[in-house]
Amino acid sequence: MEDKKLVDSYVVIADKVPASVKIWDIGQENVPIYEITMPEVAKATESLLMNVREELAEKVPVEIEDVTDHDKIEAMKENFFQSTKQTLKKYILEEGKISKEELKKEEEKIEILAGIMLHRMFGLGFVDVILADNWLEELAVNGVRQPISVFHKKHGWCKTTLQMNSEEEIYNLSSQIGRKVGREINNLNPIMDAHLLTGDRVASTLFPISTAGNTITIRRFARNPWTIVHLISPEYNTLSKEIAAFLWQAMQYELNVLVAGGTASGKTSILSALSALIPPNQRIISIEDTREISLPKELHWNWVPLTTRNPNPEGQGEVTMLDLMVSSLRMRPDRIIVGEVRRKPQAETMFEAMHTGHSVYTTIHADTVEQVKRRLLEPPLEIPKSEVESLHLVLIQYRDRRKGLRRTLELAEILIGGKEQLDINYLYRWLPRTDKFERANQSIRVIEELNMHTGMTPQEIEADLKEKELILDWMLKNNVKDIDPVGKVMRVYYKNKQFLLDLVKNGKNADAILNG
Repeated sequence: MEDKKLVDSYVVIADKVPASVKIWDIGQENVPIYEITMPEVAKATESLLMNVREELAEKVPVEIEDVTDHDKIEAMKENFFQSTKQTLKKYILEEGKISKEELKKEEEKIEILAGIMLHRMFGLGFVDVILADNWLEELAVNGVRQPISVFHKKHGWCKTTLQMNSEEEIYNLSSQIGRKVGREINNLNPIMDAHLLTGDRVASTLFPISTAGNTITIRRFARNPWTIVHLISPEYNTLSKEIAAFLWQAMQYELNVLVAGGTASGKTSILSALSALIPPNQRIISIEDTREISLPKELHWNWVPLTTRNPNPEGQGEVTMLDLMVSSLRMRPDRIIVGEVRRKPQAETMFEAMHTGHSVYTTIHADTVEQVKRRLLEPPLEIPKSEVESLHLVLIQYRDRRKGLRRTLELAEILIGGKEQLDINYLYRWLPRTDKFERANQSIRVIEELNMHTGMTPQEIEADLKEKELILDWMLKNNVKDIDPVGKVMRVYYKNKQFLLDLVKNGKNADAILNG
């Protein structure tokens, strides 16, 4: 008998289409098996869907190029979904097999069929159902000979029970993804970086560049973005309340922060979580290759999200990150968020922005604070030491691939005034043996900066940190974790801090804020 053990099960719903997920531990397999079961469509129903598809193709446009507004995309999807429902009902009634009263009872089944049609014509078919699983971070198609792989937040890499039918199907899927965002993949351009309309990043390659066959890798964009409260919760333990309070203070008082780490270590998640702590009376410009930063609704009123654009097949129309960074400086930003700095001109512009008094937050690939220092000062970036000293804090994210842990490895401040080399003061470190965070040293520069610009004494700065820790703990206990509730708490904090502290100290719940 096969050694097979069920380790997890749940239901996923994508646009009214339900799917059952079961994760198995099978003795002969090196990784868990991700079994997903979707509704089956009978042959007669498939014929009906073909008729509906032809009618909808004439009435409802499904090609969307260069649409980046999430609300518009959702409105177009809803319009298509409702049109599909009405057309299905019309066909079913015309066939005369069912009365209007009976049709109402079949509403749920019709919605499932409309969802399936939505995925086929507007989306990526069954891939849309898999991508609705909030436990997934990555989906990988490694050619036609291998099952589709997924990276699960709890179980790591898993093999799915699904497989592509042909290399042509993989190519068509890549081509479809590219067309919707103005990208192209073919024999002349066999590598494509693109994104889905939901914001998920896509990397595709074609044979023979990928010798085992055509591939698609989708980095799934968080549907419910992480906040600072998620990060300090015991469930994730990404950073401590003490570190979170210190970072909140840094964000409040406009200190520049650089987040570094390896691939999939949580750099962008941390950057997004920190950005939600910005006071709501300030103007924010975000600059990214693919839209990943999420901010609470409280900050949307004066937020300009900018994204780069690749050139068209004729080589025209490119908008680079450098173009956007230069442009952003003319838009009177209080805060500039840069998705990732890779090249020297970008880094130079970013540090120039810091030097001229703008608050800047960004990410870079590096595994330690020492590596960040070398990357910034040495070729190819080679930023002058005097410019790098505009940066206040460096935070390092670490990912343990074996255990699937993500932790804040180091937090350090850049000191100014060193004669030759850039001096660093380590503030906090993660201890892997105990999985705890320790304070390495007292802050020097941050205390000096806050004292100089706000007049706060070291004792007042420490008291402010303790207040922030209290509020974070209260948010955790009251399950105020999601991005918009966190945004509401921040709005109250910056507008009426004493009111919030009274709620916290008196042990009241968050209803007065969330429902107010």
